[in-house]
Amino acid sequence: TPVSSSASAARHPKQKRKAHSLSIRRTNSTEERPPGMHRDMLEGQDSKLPLSLRNNLLDLFGQIEREFENLYIENLELRREIDSLNERLTGDGQILEGGDPNKGALKAKASHSTSQLSQKLKTTYKASTSKIVSSFKATTGSRAICQLLKEYVGHRDGIWDLGITRTQPVVLGTASADHSALLWSIETGKCVLRYAGHAGSVNSIKFHPTEQMALTASGDQTAHIWRYMVQLPAPPPQPDATVRLEAHTRTRNRWNKRIHVASCDDDPDLSDREDGDLDGEGPGEVPTIRVATATLKSHQGVVIAADWLVGGRQVVTASWDRAANLYEVETSELVHTLTGHDQELTHCCTHPSQRLVVTSSRDTTFRLWDFRDPSIHSVNVFQGHTDTVTSAVFTVGDNVVSGSDDRTVKVWDLKNMRSPIATIRTDSAVNRLSVSTNQRIIALPHDNRQVRLFDMNGVRLARLPRSNRMGHRRMVCCSAWNEENQSCNLFTCGFDRQAIGWNINIPALLQEK
Repeated sequence: TPVSSSASAARHPKQKRKAHSLSIRRTNSTEERPPGMHRDMLEGQDSKLPLSLRNNLLDLFGQIEREFENLYIENLELRREIDSLNERLTGDGQILEGGDPNKGALKAKASHSTSQLSQKLKTTYKASTSKIVSSFKATTGSRAICQLLKEYVGHRDGIWDLGITRTQPVVLGTASADHSALLWSIETGKCVLRYAGHAGSVNSIKFHPTEQMALTASGDQTAHIWRYMVQLPAPPPQPDATVRLEAHTRTRNRWNKRIHVASCDDDPDLSDREDGDLDGEGPGEVPTIRVATATLKSHQGVVIAADWLVGGRQVVTASWDRAANLYEVETSELVHTLTGHDQELTHCCTHPSQRLVVTSSRDTTFRLWDFRDPSIHSVNVFQGHTDTVTSAVFTVGDNVVSGSDDRTVKVWDLKNMRSPIATIRTDSAVNRLSVSTNQRIIALPHDNRQVRLFDMNGVRLARLPRSNRMGHRRMVCCSAWNEENQSCNLFTCGFDRQAIGWNINIPALLQEK
């Protein structure tokens, strides 16, 4: 999580973790076939494909064949190990059987343990194979379900948080370690407003439910409320086919230039973004707000997150001083200090329709604070994780979804939170997650640069496409949904200084499910 001075020290360092899931290694087969063999076979077949394309396809299929050949050899070795263990355990059972006849219980126990171990090995073997197959399936299907909409580039340091305004005009807001918050036109990708009132990293941004007001939390130990007015640029007219072709050529040349620069620079992820402005889409000479409408100053440490309570008359802030504060918006007065966490807070979230607050902490817990009864402020502590809880959010229904550095996400029922109703296990730490309002789809941003989509039952739906030309190049910090105008867009941001908008094809997503 971010700090006040710089992005390099902005978060407690996370331990590097090994991925538990089986990944396909790109290795070269030791037994290479003659280079002209496949092409000679291909030339004898009728095809209308150009020769260069056919050769490329042959090379790709050859690589896939070598990968599966290596996997096949590994699977044979696994089978041999299983057979060897079975023979050894069976031998132990026979020795027991030839001993004292009164030791029948030992014989039964040995036979049972043999069966259990054999079944466990077979289950592990099948699970590994199924992961290999599903990885190919997910890669091909995700591009049809998730398409890149726009990239929002202009910050000079990592982006920790983002949000969508809840009033017209709808804009995207980003909070960055470069001490600023930016508002963006979603359609054009251009920055339309800059807030520069903080003296430290801006760690979160939330928008008022009914007014044009923003709430930002910062490493300068304050939270700011500020009003904004934006005028969105008109979307460019649709070009004809010739202009589209020329634009595509320019884009391709620009990408080639980026790749060349990245290959020659010590920092390939950020070599083309040092100036914080790309293709005229950065902040540049946009209107800038430097003074907050209200400043909330009661914390003794980094303010890591803040949110509006239902109605927008009060806000809650979460800090590294292990406390959360409740403020009156009109007077900036501190109403309550919520204490109890044993370590720094990492996130806070409010219920969309009730006076409920959930706070997350590095102490592996999250707490539910109930302000529905003015005379009683109850709190419940939930200990479902084994590492830092990076975020816990409410859904439109009666659920809470929590994510953690322990690589799990848990879905809880507010009416019975003794144990989670679903658990999602992943291969990387989970950062600030989000849940869509209509379909209740969970978007998980990961440390390993991936973004995965799950339903509330823990079923994996898709993974956002990522390659050298698409997706985040560093840790993905946050996700946010926008379901306006009968379309479903997902926005993500990361430590690579950019936010990305994605169009999610919900019918195709649910059909895959």
